[in-house]
Amino acid sequence: MKIAFNKSKLIKFIQNEKNLGFVPTMGALHLGHISLIKKASQQCDKTIVSIFINKPQFNKKDDFTKYPRLLKKDISILKKLKVDYLYIPSTKQIYPNGYNKKIKISSFGKNLCGKFRPGHFEAVVDVVARFLKIIKPNKIYLGKKDMQQLKIIEHFVKKKQINTKVVGCKTIREKNGVAFSSRNFLLSPKERIIASRVYKFLLNKKSHIIKNNISIKKIKNYFFKISVDKVDYIKILDVNKIIKPYKKNPMYKIFIAYYLGTTRLIDNI
Repeated sequence: MKIAFNKSKLIKFIQNEKNLGFVPTMGALHLGHISLIKKASQQCDKTIVSIFINKPQFNKKDDFTKYPRLLKKDISILKKLKVDYLYIPSTKQIYPNGYNKKIKISSFGKNLCGKFRPGHFEAVVDVVARFLKIIKPNKIYLGKKDMQQLKIIEHFVKKKQINTKVVGCKTIREKNGVAFSSRNFLLSPKERIIASRVYKFLLNKKSHIIKNNISIKKIKNYFFKISVDKVDYIKILDVNKIIKPYKKNPMYKIFIAYYLGTTRLIDNI
């Protein structure tokens, strides 16, 4: 595995690659990331992974400071997976002239998490666009757990006619049903049990919730009873009607964002 810390070295490494798969990460790798990397390896000749904790997408300084940093462990995982290239840039490498505060994204960015985290998706799209400009991969692999992010990036790539295919990959879950996330490292054993109960409730009651047989208020009250600290939103959306062009067949998902202690978890079921 070749590791690059600066842009020019990375470009030298990858300049002759014809079929490159890219997996962007913020490190603290888990089985969700591993599934993306394996898919990239299957579909592309070579695979590149980035590790970069993107400060502008954090709404609170504490969240950025607390974000798990496990670089040695991450490098060891990537070597075992036989990843071809790893890019670990500094902030200056990615933002030589500062952030792009004028970036325009889909109006869907104002919904769900965007409502509670102003500027978050603009910052995510900005950093992804910068990586795509440097790496020019054939495909970029993103998890469907972050469905809103996936849809916004897909829309941006299409609108800007960036020559990279966005590949959405299925959500990988722990044995208890909780979607793998780097933030799970921050949960106590008790909080993990609560997160599992949230997932199982939504999964088991999904058809009733979609048919409006259970009110959102009742669901929230149940979650507060089982010690969820805060619920930002619970929303039912047809994923195929989120961003134009719409697809005909409805595909309903329950989107949720909630807090256990100070850790914010998101999912779509």
